[in-house]
Amino acid sequence: MTFVVAENCIKCKYTDCVEVCPVDCFYEGPNFLVIHPDECIDCALCEPECPANAIYSEDELPADQAAFTEINAELAEVWPNITEQKGSLPDAEEWDGVEGKADKLER
Repeated sequence: MTFVVAENCIKCKYTDCVEVCPVDCFYEGPNFLVIHPDECIDCALCEPECPANAIYSEDELPADQAAFTEINAELAEVWPNITEQKGSLPDAEEWDGVEGKADKLER
């Protein structure tokens, strides 16, 4: 089992989750984070740390977010690993909770 970063992370990219990850399985893109499914140990430490509530256990991922399982796996193979907390995107608060922003994902 793994955890999945879903749509609400897009254009927010809070990195509180990165700070608590014991295996450094987060990868960073321009406006989104992903979890590498083969590196995640299912410890659940990241989920409560996400201010945007964008991290889900794979078996609790909402049906309308199912595509993010594959997106996380795909992008974790090409994006650089992130191991330390950074500031969120400048307009993160404005984007937090906005629905339908999958088309805003920058690859």
